[in-house]
Amino acid sequence: MSDIGRQGLGDKLASSAKPDSQKSYLEQAGDFVKDKADAVASAVQPQQEKSTTQKIGDAVSGNNTNRNI
Repeated sequence: MSDIGRQGLGDKLASSAKPDSQKSYLEQAGDFVKDKADAVASAVQPQQEKSTTQKIGDAVSGNNTNRNI
């Protein structure tokens, strides 16, 4: 389960499993918006309030500036 306003790891994996070349423009636009919204949510949420899975996801995706897990 993801934190409020955040994409779950399963959603991120499902989105990245299909190459952009096989996605419609609408799918690509949706992924772009979701990724940007998730990055903003990651930046404003204090590290100590993140779930363990969100900390790991942020560290892997580079969505946080504090990489301490």
